[in-house]
This record gives sequence, C-alpha cells and structure tokens, in this order.
Amino acid sequence: ADEQWDSLYRYLLSQGVDKKIMVELGLVSENKGKCYDKFRNRVIFPIINTSGKVIGFGGRAIDPSDNPKYLNSPESKIFQKKNNLYGLNISRQSVGKEGFIILVEGYMDTIALYQSGVQNVAASLGTALTENQARLIKRYTRDVVLSYDADGAGRAAALRGLEILKKEDCKVKVLHVTDGKDPDEYVKKNGKDAFLKLIGEALPYGDYRLEAA
Repeated sequence: ADEQWDSLYRYLLSQGVDKKIMVELGLVSENKGKCYDKFRNRVIFPIINTSGKVIGFGGRAIDPSDNPKYLNSPESKIFQKKNNLYGLNISRQSVGKEGFIILVEGYMDTIALYQSGVQNVAASLGTALTENQARLIKRYTRDVVLSYDADGAGRAAALRGLEILKKEDCKVKVLHVTDGKDPDEYVKKNGKDAFLKLIGEALPYGDYRLEAA
C-alpha cells in the first residue's frame, strides 16, 4: 500500500464500489466527511480463507516510527478472526502429509517457516486462539505444535491455547525458540533442520504445564 492518503479510495470509486462498503470493510476511514485509506505505507498480507477467497488484510508498517507496527482489517460480515487461520489455504496439504500442524503467532513467522521448507504451518491471527480455530484445525489434523513467541505474552498465549486445543481432543505440544524471539528470527538464523530438531523436543501438555508452573 503506497503512502498516499486516498489512492485506494479513488481507485475503488473508479470501479463503482460504494463508499459505505469500503468503510464497512475497514479499507477506508471517514472523518468529518473526508475519506482516506486505512492502509498506507505498509506491506500488505492478504488473509485468504480455505476456499481461496480474500477476506481481510494485515498491513506491516514500512516506516519504523509508524504505529501500530501491524494493522489488521476490522471484523466484518466476511472477516472474522476467530474463524480463520492465516496461511492454512496454502499449507493444509502439507498439514495432511506431515500429520501435524505448527501454529505460530504472526504472518512473518508463517512465511519464514514456509520459505525454509517447513510448510505445515499457519498463524492464529493474533495470540488468542479460539475454539472455532481449534475446530478448523481438527478438520485437517489432531496433532498440534504451538510455536508462539518466547516472551511473557507468548507463553501466556501458549497456556491458553493448550487448554482450548485439549478441549477439542487435540494432542498438543509446545516449543519456544531458544535463539531469537520468534520462529521467524530463529529459522532465518539457524535454518530448517535446527527448527525441526526443536519440534522433536517440543514439550507435551503435562510437561509444559509443569514447566510453566
């Protein structure tokens, strides 16, 4: 998304899209009768459901001083975070082949792992895993490896995710990367084999609960 204030707005108008729909989908904001693009000067990650339809967007700031660092489409009729996983539209075949899924927090984690050759991966679109997401995972596999960030928020999210997945009869293990703050950083630095070794050492439900306690 370029740094202009209204290039998307003007483009959509030229395509005959109703302004009300642009605002409703969170592509455009309206203030004092003026419309401007929600996503500006950001790298855009399309969020695609398992039917192959684009349902929302994530945008990462290009300028480090821009806040927030990540901006997501708001909830709408077609985009509900709780019902979708980022990347599953592409990775579900690998999930079936490998027999398990690696669940990460963010877009970049998903992309970095997939690029490195670890392709049975998807992201939970924010840290809080939902029951609907757990049910979606269960369509493809019951074996889940949670690989959230190693910070306090990531550990808390892993503990919550464990309980939600266990409730859905999934077999869950947890891994936190040891070298770097997230899977993206780790796999770029250490490569695919090192990450696969971490998967092999991931802690099962009971062991992780004990370690956390």
